Amino acid sequence: MAKILICDDNAFMRKTLSTILKEGDHEVVGEAGDGREAIELFEKTTPDLVIMDITMPFMDGLQALKEILFIDPKAKVIMCSALGNQKTVIEAIRFGAKDFIIKPPVPQKVLEIVGKYV
Repeated sequence: MAKILICDDNAFMRKTLSTILKEGDHEVVGEAGDGREAIELFEKTTPDLVIMDITMPFMDGLQALKEILFIDPKAKVIMCSALGNQKTVIEAIRFGAKDFIIKPPVPQKVLEIVGKYV
């Protein structure tokens, strides 16, 4: 069972991912609505993995990814976004993301990707 932090500005998406992860026997240790909140929760909960949306208010997922990796260079972050274009994926991976989940999330695919890193 992995401890996972979910960060997405859409409450329905957080709930969807949380349900998928819990059904896959993972523990959701926190849910953040923006990048700043994700960084705070990352420091408080020390999750095994972070699932992070890219497009969010206040601080986007790419900036939060950089901050989290500055705090903990070994952090595992999977980006999750409807922006499934190749440029965004390449940028996220270049910044240090481990993988990419395209919305809407398919439960089996989410658990498969998470399973590679925990």
